[in-house]
Amino acid sequence: MATALFSHPVSQLHDPGLHHPESPRRIEAILRALAEPDFDGLDRRSSPLLDEEKLHWVHSEEHIREVFRAIPDTGYVAIDGDTVVCKDSGEAALRAAGGICAAVDAVINKDVDNAFCLSRPPGHHAERHKAMGFCLFCNPAIGAYQARNEHGLQKIAVIDFDVHHGNGTQDILWDDPNMFYASTHESPLFPGTGSAGELGVAGNILNTPLPNGAGSFEFRKAMEDRVFPGVKNFAPELIIVSAGFDAHREDPLASINLEDEDFGWVSRRIVELAGELCDGRLVSILEGGYNTEALSRSVSLHVKAMMNAVD
Repeated sequence: MATALFSHPVSQLHDPGLHHPESPRRIEAILRALAEPDFDGLDRRSSPLLDEEKLHWVHSEEHIREVFRAIPDTGYVAIDGDTVVCKDSGEAALRAAGGICAAVDAVINKDVDNAFCLSRPPGHHAERHKAMGFCLFCNPAIGAYQARNEHGLQKIAVIDFDVHHGNGTQDILWDDPNMFYASTHESPLFPGTGSAGELGVAGNILNTPLPNGAGSFEFRKAMEDRVFPGVKNFAPELIIVSAGFDAHREDPLASINLEDEDFGWVSRRIVELAGELCDGRLVSILEGGYNTEALSRSVSLHVKAMMNAVD
């Protein structure tokens, strides 16, 4: 088997504007990196459109209707100060969510060992009733409920190492004791959620805020002392990763100082964790990362770690 890469060209057509940090250039840079010979072994697949009914697993009817109503025929529409859509944004969002569902299917059905979803817009800020923070629909939560509703898995863990707290994923999984969400993130920082005291309905939320200026030591300690033990205690049947690379020291939107190799390290440790806990079942999806050079290098290490897990 192999590591699958789910992507679709429409992700590069979602255009929030010339100077917006969540730019199509992010995907272009990653695709260039993944075109290198080291990645010839990837099983490259097209991200399908999501059946829109599945959006109701995690979002209200009003939210879904408002997102699609905002999509313009031409030009741009700002849903809020950060979240901007164009005519191709609706399809891009449905293929981002469809891609993670297809990745979950492929991993659970043992068509592939694990999968990385290269998509945008990102998802972890989209709450049940609200689009925000560049995100329209909560892709990691949709993927988790794909595993539950289509395959009968009960316990799914989401690990989020984006520098911004995944308030949307937390909001959606909060009341489900068999869904686990663990996050490391800078605090204080947008969106202002993610304190260690936010625990979920059954201790199923595990937040580890990192102070401004934290680096490799603090990040790795948070993972080893809190996140990994929490995931082990939860004992998931599938791990989903919200893979944000904006905690890199070169990223312009935050002040955590991780290096490329920190992302390689955490990726290898999560691969090991999936092998130990859930027969290697692992699906990762792109979230943040806004310096395209640092992003492409870090994603390369992330995907290499996944490929090295292949039997």
